[in-house]
Amino acid sequence: MALHVIIPARYGSSRFPGKPLVDIGGKPMVQRVMERAAGAKGVATVAVATDDERIRRAVEAFGGRAIMTPSVLRSGSDRVAAAAAELGLGDEELVINVQGDQPLLPPQVLEEITLPLQEDPGLGMATPVVEITDPAELTDPNHVKVVMNANGDALYFSRQAIPFPREGGPVTTYKHLGIYAFRKSFLDTFAALPSGRLEQIEKLEQLRVLEAGYRLRCVVTVHDSPEVDRPDDAVRVARLLEGDQ
Repeated sequence: MALHVIIPARYGSSRFPGKPLVDIGGKPMVQRVMERAAGAKGVATVAVATDDERIRRAVEAFGGRAIMTPSVLRSGSDRVAAAAAELGLGDEELVINVQGDQPLLPPQVLEEITLPLQEDPGLGMATPVVEITDPAELTDPNHVKVVMNANGDALYFSRQAIPFPREGGPVTTYKHLGIYAFRKSFLDTFAALPSGRLEQIEKLEQLRVLEAGYRLRCVVTVHDSPEVDRPDDAVRVARLLEGDQ
């Protein structure tokens, strides 16, 4: 089944204005993300969804595809839904939201998270999670934590460390990677849902799904994908990229 990757990219950011265009090893970060996504098996489309002409021009300058979307949208996935509508995708096609701040994205992750959607026709959405091995990430609110039920469906996402080991001792904690695979029909459902109370409190769009009572399958992967949230992250990721080449 063909995969359609859409990368939401906004220029405005309170912590890091112009983040999608920051230079990572000689290329704009959004270009790095597009190139990584294109390396996954089955990918038929890689496009950037933006509301900013500077990003559109930059993407088209390196030969990428950019789709202009409205400025006032609630989340990256809402922007992806708008772009998927522009592409005219069918209800059963698979759409992957890859956040534009993951220049070291392992392409295998995209393949892993689409498998549950192909195997279970009743599932509308899946996302990757990875075990936290760096203790600093447990207390960093930029690293979102998740707890799952026995079937692997998400119970809750939080910027705080969950679960809390009341009696101490070791506990396995998983963090969420900012990637979502949607069945197109469910992506439309997601975009039509009202914003959830917990979504607004935690500022996590995936909580909208859980608050509305839908399943969100978590796929455990061994592939991490460092995100660029602040300018110093860009420097760190560029160094990691040098070691990866």
